[in-house]
Amino acid sequence: MIQFTSKGIYCIPGKFYLEPWQPVDLAIITHGHADHARPGMKKYLCHHFTVGILKSRIGPDIQVEGLAYNQSIHINGVKISLHPAGHIIGSAQIRMEYKGKVTVFTGDYKLQDDGLSTPFEPVKCHELITESTFGLPIYRWESVEMQNQRLNAWIMHNQGYKKTSVFIGYSLGKSQRILNAVKDMGEIYVHYSIAKLNIAYSDAGINLPSYQIIDPTTDMKHLDGKIVLLPPALLDTQLLQKIPHVAYAICSGWMQIRGARRWRSADAGFAISDHADWNGLLQAVKESGAEKVYVTHGQTASFSKYLNEIGVEAEEVNTNYGEELSV
Repeated sequence: MIQFTSKGIYCIPGKFYLEPWQPVDLAIITHGHADHARPGMKKYLCHHFTVGILKSRIGPDIQVEGLAYNQSIHINGVKISLHPAGHIIGSAQIRMEYKGKVTVFTGDYKLQDDGLSTPFEPVKCHELITESTFGLPIYRWESVEMQNQRLNAWIMHNQGYKKTSVFIGYSLGKSQRILNAVKDMGEIYVHYSIAKLNIAYSDAGINLPSYQIIDPTTDMKHLDGKIVLLPPALLDTQLLQKIPHVAYAICSGWMQIRGARRWRSADAGFAISDHADWNGLLQAVKESGAEKVYVTHGQTASFSKYLNEIGVEAEEVNTNYGEELSV
């Protein structure tokens, strides 16, 4: 049913692509992050929570259709449905059924319930196409509750030294988690790129804590001692340097390794990720019941090797999905 091509993952009978990286007629998208939803497609299909995100990021005039979770449609004889992936708002696994055979493309996913995204649901299939961003045993996340406690404790520490707590996290998904986690710790300011994507949560009926939007053209002295959320693109920029008495922390799964924080010269690093950790990946594979697993972006070689060693037929696949600080 599936063919891995230079344009992306192709469904042969359905004549559509799964998150292609080159222009095609029909692209089915798992979520709104830029490395998975690219411009130039004639038509997009995604979860209806993702529609607004695509229009915001790619353009208001794109042709895009939204589906609800578990809603089924048929394209050229292939039955398609979307199922919660738990990655970010609107993230979905793509289930394809053709002549009794079921293939599931997970996209990016996590099994932890962050309190904002629709929680991951396992989907039974014959073939599973899974990510492997953190497909090494060293990556094992603490509970969401413990992660949030660590964020709040760091803010309290900074407040004791009259420091401004700046969190670096991806604009879509990570920043909303941080915003929700630190809502009781003080006045919160966010960059415009984050505020723009907060609209997707409001449109989905998810109430985020109150915040103010940073005006980069003004003096930053009013941020002194406050809580600030910035996207990774603003690391090492004048905006960050203009904020008084800064202590900044990077929130990313890569912070599980101590050297990653030192490499970025951050004051703190928190291993908070919107991807499955090692145990989550193994659990997702097991619960799918898949006879064959294709391992895409991330630790493809090591994770596929381990699956084969434990008796699960697995194959490494090269894709063009990114591994940014966003994870």
